[in-house]
Amino acid sequence: VGGRRLMRSGRGPWLRLLLLAACFLAGLFLGQVLSARVSADTAGELTEYLNGYFSLNAPPELTGRTVASALVVYYRYPLLAFLLGFASVGAALLPAVTVAYGFFLSFSVCCLTAAFGPGGVLLALAVFGLRCLITLPCYFAVAVPALEKSVALAALFLEKGGRPAPPVYGRAWWLRFGVVGAVLTAGVLTELLVAPWLLHWVLGLIFR
Repeated sequence: VGGRRLMRSGRGPWLRLLLLAACFLAGLFLGQVLSARVSADTAGELTEYLNGYFSLNAPPELTGRTVASALVVYYRYPLLAFLLGFASVGAALLPAVTVAYGFFLSFSVCCLTAAFGPGGVLLALAVFGLRCLITLPCYFAVAVPALEKSVALAALFLEKGGRPAPPVYGRAWWLRFGVVGAVLTAGVLTELLVAPWLLHWVLGLIFR
């Protein structure tokens, strides 16, 4: 009961943010550790693929597949966090999803730096820089209140003494996700219009 009251107090949002941030950092650490085990063959395949990409005179044209891919990349974690806010299982899954978010981001960046050395840092910035700048704040903006809602839902099933009040999905909840959705959509458009040319330019520096 005391823990639930603390989560609902003024310090509650900060505690939830610190918890999810710790999970994200744990995922980053795991990604670094496991990326060291990537074989040389995998690094060679990545180099060959990027060489083929750079051999094009210009970045590939936009297709329905690239648009869908950009939408998935930008919306997957914030949207998943939003949906988990409607389920009691989100109390356990939101920290796990945050660990996975940090892991896959770290693993991808470390693979690039391992394959291309110093040039991989610039390549990672070109591939993930804009994306992380937009999706990370959006994810935490949604995940922190979603964790509060899912914990409240879990309390409805676990509470033995009395009946806790169910969570309220008020105007602020929907307005927050609307703003996040607008920011993510702007990020998708920027990714589709700018990122391919930026990546092509960076690859030109690496493979020059």
